[in-house]
Amino acid sequence: MAGEGDNSDSAPATPDRSDTSDSGEGEALLAGAYALQTPDQHVSYYRDFAAHYDRTFAGGLGYVYPLGIAAVLAGLERPPGPVLDIGCGTGLVATAIRDRQPDTVIDGVDISQEMIDRAAEKDAYRELMLADLTQDFSHLPTGYAAIVSAGTFTHGHLGPEPLAGLVRHCASGGVAALGVNSQHFAAQGFRAALECLQTQARITAPRLHEVPIYDGRDAAHADDTALILIFTVI
Repeated sequence: MAGEGDNSDSAPATPDRSDTSDSGEGEALLAGAYALQTPDQHVSYYRDFAAHYDRTFAGGLGYVYPLGIAAVLAGLERPPGPVLDIGCGTGLVATAIRDRQPDTVIDGVDISQEMIDRAAEKDAYRELMLADLTQDFSHLPTGYAAIVSAGTFTHGHLGPEPLAGLVRHCASGGVAALGVNSQHFAAQGFRAALECLQTQARITAPRLHEVPIYDGRDAAHADDTALILIFTVI
């Protein structure tokens, strides 16, 4: 995952795991992730977060967001070819996609080597790549049949700025199922960025599909939603 912000290099500390339930620790980890401001902070924070991300965050809070991405992608017509998972983290989106479509070829990109190492253990990816998406990422492969993401376009992480570059990595006719935290979508100008890409005839008119981020087991985040940006690259 990658973020952007001021020049402070001190990342929020990951919480002490000795005295918290998975749900309580998951909330603390989420709060810390939302407070990140720079790529260096992301690298530092996820270095510690990676080892217990699946259990204490995804498991503790009932993180169902990847299932929503997989369901949307399964319903889209797309050309043959691989899928790029943006901010792939520990591989939860790829796992959800392959549960529905086992033959899907997926590459992943993330800013954290430790998160990539966890993703590699799931054996769901063809290739895993390290990159900071707030910087030049033109070296990444092109020609993808789809781009997907869950949990990366959110507070403390990516805004709409990389969208134009990511579209360049899709084949003509490729599709997007990019999740954006609903509050973040409104606050960071995603609608204007999408309208600009449409005006430039780079994408079709986008559709927004709202999905829950969590399954409701944690009351504090039971109503959190994301908007999945759905469009075709022209």
